[in-house]
Amino acid sequence: MLEEFNLKGETAVVTGSNRGLGRTFALALSEAGANVVVSARSIDEAKKVVNEIQERGGNAAAIKTDVTVNADLMSLRDFAISKFGTIDVLVNNAGAFINEPALSTSESEWRRVMSVNVDGVWFGCQIIGEHMVKMKKGSIINIGSISANIVNRPQLQAPYNISKAAVHHLTKSLAAEWAPFGVRVNAIAPGYMKTEFSETHLPQYQKPWIEATPMNRAGEMAELGPAVVFLASKASSFMTGSILTIDGGYTIY
Repeated sequence: MLEEFNLKGETAVVTGSNRGLGRTFALALSEAGANVVVSARSIDEAKKVVNEIQERGGNAAAIKTDVTVNADLMSLRDFAISKFGTIDVLVNNAGAFINEPALSTSESEWRRVMSVNVDGVWFGCQIIGEHMVKMKKGSIINIGSISANIVNRPQLQAPYNISKAAVHHLTKSLAAEWAPFGVRVNAIAPGYMKTEFSETHLPQYQKPWIEATPMNRAGEMAELGPAVVFLASKASSFMTGSILTIDGGYTIY
């Protein structure tokens, strides 16, 4: 049964994988046997993750990518194929966040969030998905959020919530369209996680975030890695168009 999770010989592209959740996904996919293309706006930081993977016995390569630039996404696709022969897994992880009341959100802030979180995912799926459709195989994993289904409190982040709702429906729409071509499209929706930039430790967020979570804690980044491996692998071969919620039970209520 465990062989179904084996990604040996496959190639995974992970955007925004120089730190945080993206780094976690890259390391997890490598540990499962995949060749990993570490993609980020900082090539130096991306190379650090590649070195980390290689030190653990994995195979990886780095490329500088801005997901808001289609030419960069095309270069990412071509680089991965030239380096490893194909792309079997795409993790659209790169994201942008905003914490601002709706009436004071500027046009530039709105467009920044939408450009990364929606356009970057859409064109990433389209550009790399074209290769997968031609190959008649592939798994795309979009990183959504519980914010797609709820209005977070007490922080104000309407553009972010809206962008993640778009990611969830984009996932379902492409899953339906590409299922006949052997390409699966799923998403994960993390809850409150401990990352380098999260504020889960701050006193003002203990009651609305942590105490409101049935498991009474924030998630660890490492707890999301196995879920990505599951969605990337044959273990989820009959799964497409699904949003896998991993939130400690926060959205139960």
